[in-house]
Amino acid sequence: MAETQTTEADIGLIQRIIPHRYPFLLIDKVRDIVPHKSGTGIKNVTFNEPHFQGHFPNQPVMPGVTIVEAMAQTAAVVVGVSLDLADRGMKTYFMAIDKVKFRRMVVPGDVLELHVTVKRGGGKIWKFEGKGIVDGETACEAEFTAMMDQPAREAADG
Repeated sequence: MAETQTTEADIGLIQRIIPHRYPFLLIDKVRDIVPHKSGTGIKNVTFNEPHFQGHFPNQPVMPGVTIVEAMAQTAAVVVGVSLDLADRGMKTYFMAIDKVKFRRMVVPGDVLELHVTVKRGGGKIWKFEGKGIVDGETACEAEFTAMMDQPAREAADG
């Protein structure tokens, strides 16, 4: 029987790969995962999210930094699926964020697609480019570098 490669991560698998939880778990699923290459995170933006109380009370807008964080969480799930890191305690740390541009507001009711592509990866340091898209329009784009810390795997292999 042939082994099946994971191409989608639901919320259960996401939580087994990254440590983020409410109120900072910013993706609902990741689809179209091509290991070591790309994936698309999905964020269903709702008015119930805590940042909308203050950003802004009369015109809720998803903060740009949370859009970039959602891209990074998507990237971490792509890496986690690529390297089979579920339940291994991986943590992801930003090292650099470059060429960030915000082109459109993201508001409650939007479905934010986070298209992430691996530019360089394989070891501890990975580089990505990401694009946040709503209704076919680019909302945000960025390049970012992250360190993947895998203490559970190192301990298990040691």
